[in-house]
Amino acid sequence: MGMDFVFMLTRSDATVTDGLDVLDDIRSVGLTHIGFKDVGVPPEVLRELNRRIKDMGATSYLEVVSTTPEQSLQSARVAADIGIDRLLGGTQVDEVMKILAGTKTEYLPFPGRPFDHPTKLGGSVDQVHDDCRRFRAAGCAGVDLLAYRATEADPLELVRAARKGIGDGILLVAGAVKNAQQIKALAAAGADSFTVGSAAFDGSFAPNVGSLRSQLRAVLDACR
Repeated sequence: MGMDFVFMLTRSDATVTDGLDVLDDIRSVGLTHIGFKDVGVPPEVLRELNRRIKDMGATSYLEVVSTTPEQSLQSARVAADIGIDRLLGGTQVDEVMKILAGTKTEYLPFPGRPFDHPTKLGGSVDQVHDDCRRFRAAGCAGVDLLAYRATEADPLELVRAARKGIGDGILLVAGAVKNAQQIKALAAAGADSFTVGSAAFDGSFAPNVGSLRSQLRAVLDACR
């Protein structure tokens, strides 16, 4: 079982304001996937975070949590402009794919019906499956599934449905992943990667260790 752990420099669905300091602090952990949200810090800080993440040899991620259509498209423009590796979230697939055309940025939109902030996920198993098929056909690299934020369906059933729908695309699970049992269950259901942010920052992923570095190592251990 090999799962990619995407560490999000976020708490409560916003990028932490000291993200650059955090990157310096965790460099020794050797993470290969690091991301942040499109809210919490100004675009010039997002640009610098992206540059630092790539300097560390990691893949960079920007997740859209903006709720209006225009804000979401603006976040896609920022991702294209600063050279993000993978843009996560949003639902305006056709418009975003046009914005990203000609760039190296891969797009993983939200299947189902995301709503609210922090984001919850509405939508049935069938809807998530159909969205995943449609997104893959539209050229998306994969999907960003808010499985553990689901309000209408079982999280792992959603993962299995998304896996069928997305085929060989990237199935990333974001939001509310808090422990090693969930990571193992996600892997068994067919997920390729997952994000953890708040649970590492607040120390709840591995309650017996103190530092952020130790939290992140505990998450990496759970992937093996």
